[in-house]
Amino acid sequence: MDSGSGIIEVLTADHRKFQRLFDRIRSSAPGSDERKSHVEQLSISLVRHSVAERAYLYPAVRRYLPDGGIWADRLLSEQRRIEKLLNSLEAQEVESEEFGDFLLSVVARVTEHVIEEEELLFPRLQAVCPADVLRELGRKARETEASAPTRPRPGAPGSAVMTKATAQVWGRWDRLRDLVKRRGRE
Repeated sequence: MDSGSGIIEVLTADHRKFQRLFDRIRSSAPGSDERKSHVEQLSISLVRHSVAERAYLYPAVRRYLPDGGIWADRLLSEQRRIEKLLNSLEAQEVESEEFGDFLLSVVARVTEHVIEEEELLFPRLQAVCPADVLRELGRKARETEASAPTRPRPGAPGSAVMTKATAQVWGRWDRLRDLVKRRGRE
């Protein structure tokens, strides 16, 4: 992705990554280490994406859309539900029936979230938000995702200011834990 990509392109690229991970999960054997690794990669990617949305997308939505507060609050609530599901999913043994049930729920919720953003929210935001603002938000979102936490925290602060402040600390801690536990590695 080029450095001039706006936040909509950055987040849409993330959405394509989620779809590729869904495909890898579906093609891996149920109960396998490969499936577990793909699910961990999905969780890491979703959490980083959520942090970028809380820090940059939702404030822009609030600022530029007339009903932006309603949109942002609803999408933030949906993110929290997805992160709770991710916590529940990661707490299950990969061979268990519950793992499969939680995985299906995550895939369904994320797919609904992606469709809503891409078909309803992004076109509206792109129509009213200046292109240079979208590009700057895209740059910031890329930087944030690179250092963001990798573990779901449904109770994390929803405000952009608190998200930015806590993400740096949690991001470092999570990456260290992931390295030690080899979480999300192929």
